Formats: sequence, structure tokens, C-alpha cells
Amino acid sequence: MSSEYAMRVVRKLLIGLLLVIVALVVGAMVGYAIDGGDPLRVFLPSTWTHIFDFLK
Repeated sequence: MSSEYAMRVVRKLLIGLLLVIVALVVGAMVGYAIDGGDPLRVFLPSTWTHIFDFLK
């Protein structure tokens, strides 16, 4: 296996991981906005504390 091939595989994996993270963030913002909230509030720690408390 050449190092060039390995770098291409690593690059594709990193791009895939980045796309998954972007999709999760955008999905959380859209979901929060559909519920009638401010989409940027999804990043507040108090929002996540409320979600985790609700799940307990």
C-alpha cells in the first residue's frame, strides 16, 4: 500500500466525518427552528441540560 493511497483514504474519511458533523449541526438547528425556537439556542448548554434532564 503506497502512502499516496493511504493519504487519499484518510482524506476521504475526514471529509466524510466533517460532512456528518455538519449534517448533525444543521439538523439540530432546523429541528429546533421547526419547534418554534431560535435555531442558535441549540448551542446553549442550558438547552442540552434540559434535554438530558428530560431523558433521565
